Amino acid sequence: MGKNEQINNEKHKDIERVQAVLQLLKKQAPLSVKQEKLCNNACVERFLKVKGENVKKAAKHLRNCLNWRDSLGIDHLIADEFSAELAEGLAYVSGHDDESRPVLIFRIKQDYQKFHSQKLFTRLLVFTLEVAIQTMAKSVEQFVILFDASFFRSASAFMNILLVSLKIIADYYPGRLHKAFVIDPPSLFSYLWKGVKTFVDLAPLTMVVSSLDFEESLEFNDFTAYPRAASLRFNPSSISSNGKIGSCSSSRFSFTVSHHFDSVKPWYLSLADTSSAKVGPTTNMGPAISPLNARSYSFASPIDRTPRGNNNMGPMKKSFFPSTPLPTKSKDMVDHSEIHHPRAMRPSFFQSPAMFFKKDGGKGHTISRVDKCRESFQPFLKFYRRPYDEMIYRSKMRPPLGGLISIVSPHIRRRHMSASQRF
Repeated sequence: MGKNEQINNEKHKDIERVQAVLQLLKKQAPLSVKQEKLCNNACVERFLKVKGENVKKAAKHLRNCLNWRDSLGIDHLIADEFSAELAEGLAYVSGHDDESRPVLIFRIKQDYQKFHSQKLFTRLLVFTLEVAIQTMAKSVEQFVILFDASFFRSASAFMNILLVSLKIIADYYPGRLHKAFVIDPPSLFSYLWKGVKTFVDLAPLTMVVSSLDFEESLEFNDFTAYPRAASLRFNPSSISSNGKIGSCSSSRFSFTVSHHFDSVKPWYLSLADTSSAKVGPTTNMGPAISPLNARSYSFASPIDRTPRGNNNMGPMKKSFFPSTPLPTKSKDMVDHSEIHHPRAMRPSFFQSPAMFFKKDGGKGHTISRVDKCRESFQPFLKFYRRPYDEMIYRSKMRPPLGGLISIVSPHIRRRHMSASQRF
């Protein structure tokens, strides 16, 4: 009973703090209907948690957030304002992870800041965050952000976008960020990030990863699902090889072997289709020329350059003619299997005193920060590689964020009109 009473007392204190914050807000200025809907218990509790359960600081922070939202006009954001950004897929919600948290992807290009103002980027960022919050379930309060920095050549240019984004999320969306990943940043970004991250509030939740570390992933290594990538793969079964020495042709040129093997150029290329012609001897000895193994005979061994009709080379030995004579195995050669290499030293029983101060108590190996970042990013790799679909992203938007179509379409009711009613 003591534990239950303690839990009930803590819940009662939390409710009292939330009510105290709301009273301070209403004393400063009356709240509108939308502001009262925004300042629910979960929202006020997030501001209290960030400010260390201080009622006055939480109320001041929440009032600044409401004023910022009014100045930016967040209640009037619609998708029609960002039609070009949505078409290119610069910022969107890719899906939800295993714990139903929305995963946001930002693929901002370096030239975006040259042609767009900082305010427009802020509105695009806030619009994407609002769409993600709309798609959250009631039991979910956080989201995950993936910053794709592969389009940036300048580390400082990307650093400006990253710092602005993290600053807005920390000040006006406290407690919302679960994790943030910076993917494939420029080479100098790591040095700039080491000097700046001490001043960033959300730096402990931000990780830098490289997509090259996941190239050998078996789950996403199959590109046959994408028709463009599949069409570029070479399919040997689509080409029929003749089993005779002759000409081979393609859609662009034809390859023909000359009669004279001792000539300087025993092959030539032509634009005519000569696949039906049969040039040169047609004996079965030696390798046959096909579109898969056709090459210049000037690079072949001296035995392969001789005419096939000349059988003065003696009996063949397993059809193997090395271009360079192999060295004869002498008896003085050392057998490497009998060499005894020095054994690796076993770990000493008396270990260093520093082993006792490790987190794992010296049992096992420690995981580096890079490995931790890779393991943390592994569940979100599928969202990063998933192709962008504008229609799927727009279907996740609720009115009024979805634009005029989402506002008007639920109220459209078609009815039959006679000819007299039309005029």
